[in-house]
Formats: sequence, structure tokens, C-alpha cells
Amino acid sequence: MVIIAIIVGCLIGVVAGMFAPIIPYTMSGYVAISIVAALDSVFGGIASTIKGNFDLKIFVSGFFGNAILSILLTYLGQKLNVDIYLAAIVVFVGRMFTNLAIIRRYYIDKWGDIQKKIKKKK
Repeated sequence: MVIIAIIVGCLIGVVAGMFAPIIPYTMSGYVAISIVAALDSVFGGIASTIKGNFDLKIFVSGFFGNAILSILLTYLGQKLNVDIYLAAIVVFVGRMFTNLAIIRRYYIDKWGDIQKKIKKKK
């Protein structure tokens, strides 16, 4: 079910991207940091689904909360002329790699189990 949702979301993103206007340079930092925050939430949702403790309320609040917080940090950093958004990028990307490691280990273990079952049948 999660894979179908990912595929549908990707297809919607591709179609929307083909017809979307070009983002102005002044807004590109906001869009980039919000995409990183949203991807962090998506990877976290997939990892928690694998662990068996997914909660939709936590996912939605984290998705929008992370995006809004990162946009506010980017805005504050631009006003102070300090790249505060880099701290958010470091945290979000670090969490994405952690969640990706959980997902990867799950599927590697699953692949190993499949291989063991194939060897037993022979």
C-alpha cells in the first residue's frame, strides 16, 4: 500500500512539475528547505511503517511542522544575514540517512529470508 502511494505521489509530482511555473530565485531557498523537510517526514513515515508504529497524526503534524519551521528558519536567517537554514538541512538530512538505513536493513533482511527459503526448497 505504501509503495502504491509513493508511486502515485511521484506521478502527481512529475505531472505537476511539467505544468508548474518556474520558481523565482528569491523563493528557491524556501522551496528547497521545505522539500528537504518534507522528504525527512516521508522517510520517517516509511521507517515507522516498517517498525510497525506508524501514526498518521504524527506523520501529518511532522510533515507540515517541519516544513513550516524550516521555512521560518530560512526567513529568519535571511533577515539576520546568517545561513541558519544550514542547521535545519544538517538535521533533516542526517535523519533521512538514518531512516534510509532502517529501510535498507529491513529490505536486505527480507531479501536474505527469501534467499534462505529458496535454498531450503532446493
